[in-house]
Amino acid sequence: MTTVDIVFSYTGRPNEGAVRAVNAVREIYGIRRIVFDEEETTVRVEYDATRLNAAQVRGLLRRAGINAVAAPLSA
Repeated sequence: MTTVDIVFSYTGRPNEGAVRAVNAVREIYGIRRIVFDEEETTVRVEYDATRLNAAQVRGLLRRAGINAVAAPLSA
């Protein structure tokens, strides 16, 4: 397993439906942790890079209703 931490900036405040959807994303095999920083408007995702890549993680967030910016702030 190769654990990777990636930070995305996001726009807009997540609504209740998005928060529920993110909770479901946490259950996806390969996602280890998701942490929001509302002050910085960032979301940090720890994931298994042998199972997922950054584009897939971003896609999961976007499908959950989080408007994650395409380029991560750091990897």
